[in-house]
Amino acid sequence: MRRLGLRTRVTAAFAIGALLLAASMALVSYELTRRSLMDERERTALRAAYFDAAVVRAGLDTDTPDVVEVLRSLDTGGSRRPVLHLDGEWYARTADPGTTTAIPTALRRAVASGEPAVQRVRVDGQPALVVGVPLSATATYFEVNSLRELEQTFQVLSLALTTVAIMVAGSGAALGWYATRHGLRPLTAVADAAEKIAAGDFTARLDPATDPDLTRLSSSFNQMVDQLAHRIERDRRFAADVSHELRSPLQTLAAAASVLARRREHQDERTAIAAGLVADEINRFQRLVNDLIDLARSDQPAHRGPVDVVGLARDACRALDLPASLVHLAADAPATWRVERRRIAQILANLLDNAVTYGGGPASVRLSRDGDVGVIEVEDDGPGVSIEDREAIFDRFVRGRAAHTRGAGDGTGLGLALVAQHAAAHRGHATVTDRPGGGARFRVTLPESLP
Repeated sequence: MRRLGLRTRVTAAFAIGALLLAASMALVSYELTRRSLMDERERTALRAAYFDAAVVRAGLDTDTPDVVEVLRSLDTGGSRRPVLHLDGEWYARTADPGTTTAIPTALRRAVASGEPAVQRVRVDGQPALVVGVPLSATATYFEVNSLRELEQTFQVLSLALTTVAIMVAGSGAALGWYATRHGLRPLTAVADAAEKIAAGDFTARLDPATDPDLTRLSSSFNQMVDQLAHRIERDRRFAADVSHELRSPLQTLAAAASVLARRREHQDERTAIAAGLVADEINRFQRLVNDLIDLARSDQPAHRGPVDVVGLARDACRALDLPASLVHLAADAPATWRVERRRIAQILANLLDNAVTYGGGPASVRLSRDGDVGVIEVEDDGPGVSIEDREAIFDRFVRGRAAHTRGAGDGTGLGLALVAQHAAAHRGHATVTDRPGGGARFRVTLPESLP
């Protein structure tokens, strides 16, 4: 399971925290408002019921009271329905059995005992408030107050509070994203500087004045880069100096071996074989010294310029007596790339040499694009590279198992390391996979090399 990033986690924490806070405040506000409005409605209903009960009591205090007319004389509006229970009979303005049946039995008994009472009920599925007022030993007065408008008010209030809670949660997420974006800027600067250093640009530094709280981090990072650059430069100078010092005696040995080779017909068989072995080893030693010198210079960042990569690839093929028709340019890829000519020439030469020596010969050289990334792919007809060797073969002085079984065993072990180093100087990578149909496919990516 993929773990969420820091920015995502902080943004989610802000959003959840804001949502919980807003939801809590919404619930408290809703409950307080609901209680306040309901209590106020009950007080209003009680006052109105007492007033109407007094009017009904006065209307009944006659010799021949007209109960229905008395109830119709009440100014109850459309939200209150008066009901009178007199001498065991129910009276209302109109025939409405649902109203009388909605009055709870317990409420009737309480009012009949001489106690005013209030109770919330539902009439025809709608909320209502029943107020009962005793008039006499045989008469009780009830008013059924509709709470539909109040219920609608509560629904609107809950919807508004829910909307506010969601908006607050969204604002919290936006605030978290903004805070992490600005809070992680120093880490982004560190990551950018580290990428430049990994690509060979040891001039990358952090500005200690950017953030006072990160001055120590910036200073420590810059000191680390200074020490690293000093050590790499020292190692580079050492490798270059040693390689250059070895060149002179090697040239002398090569000249002597050349003299021996020219006089081979005057030598006995054992001497001629020994002279040939010495010449071969001197040539291998010279290639190793040259590769060490190139490796010592490969840590520098690439100096890009417009290069005809197609022509460069065909030249590399001709140098190894390979047909130039091996080179294929993708239809959407330009022939001119922004790369360092020397590095790309060595990448192509080393990959083709590797294919000739260990891969049964190259099958194709493909030049394509992936956005602004230039892609070089060299395929061979060999048995491929085992999965366990696919990363190791790009290390220095390392050769895959196939090299020990298929090749002549005279490689320096630096060819693919130089390929990976030159790709890294362009901020790219070198990888190897299986070729469909058999063989290996070496792939080099070169970011920002295409328009």
